[in-house]
Amino acid sequence: MRITSSAFSNNAMIPSKYTCQGHDISPPLRFSNIPKNAKVLALIMDDPDAPSGTFTHWLIWNIPSTATEMQEGERITYSQGLNDFGRQYYKGPCPPSGIHRYFFTLYALDKELDLKPGATKDELLKAMRDNIIEKNELIGKYGKN
Repeated sequence: MRITSSAFSNNAMIPSKYTCQGHDISPPLRFSNIPKNAKVLALIMDDPDAPSGTFTHWLIWNIPSTATEMQEGERITYSQGLNDFGRQYYKGPCPPSGIHRYFFTLYALDKELDLKPGATKDELLKAMRDNIIEKNELIGKYGKN
């Protein structure tokens, strides 16, 4: 399974367009080689380099396993959780200082999750725990100018 972006390559800098210093829209993402037995996908974007510990920027689940992409700034109709900004939508990189890493982790799941929109990252991880078939990640970096 693979997650990629046409906006940045793995371990490369995320363009400011997708950050708090730009338009703060979600980057384009592509999904490939999804396991045949996957029913749905989930996506978590977080920053493990945040001063107070891992900071969550985006949570989405019950994405159909047939999905192959998310377009730039796409209006998401799948279930979304509460990020650490207290919002249920994408909020881009906005590190207080230095260059941070942002992990876009894609999960292939063997069943649809019975989880209400607005769930937290911990609730999502708990719901996924025994249902993860495979996962992969795309890492982007960003630091304010």
